[in-house]
Amino acid sequence: MTRAYLTLGRPFGATALALAVLIGWSRPSMAGETVEIKMLNKGADRYMVFEPEVVRIKPGDTIKFVAADKGHNAVTIKELLPSGAEPFRGKINEELAITLSTPGVYGFRCDPHYTLGMVGVVIVGVPTNLDAAKQAKLPGKAGEVMTRLLGSL
Repeated sequence: MTRAYLTLGRPFGATALALAVLIGWSRPSMAGETVEIKMLNKGADRYMVFEPEVVRIKPGDTIKFVAADKGHNAVTIKELLPSGAEPFRGKINEELAITLSTPGVYGFRCDPHYTLGMVGVVIVGVPTNLDAAKQAKLPGKAGEVMTRLLGSL
């Protein structure tokens, strides 16, 4: 019985391995990325915050709201929701993971601390509803914080 073997020389073998690795890394991920947003009693500049306050993701990525401190939740702000997007509502003291596919600006709040300015923004892909989001009128400190956040985009 005769067996044939193909032997790759070192330069060719290393090149083939590097090429295989690059091809594997360049393929788009089937599962989107996950970005965490912490719900905190105290941030770097003020109390009752989401950290980070503004996040940019691609359609199909997941946002995970982490209950780093007790007494918080994450809820969409209906005035700051892209057309056709599904609203979300997390429970107090619980993590919430949501996958966002509809492009646009998503405003979110903490129910107990909304008027204290505990709000944030997720931009999914192209901010298609940015002009409408900037026109939304929010109560108390939430309005001030949201104006600052949207103005930074």
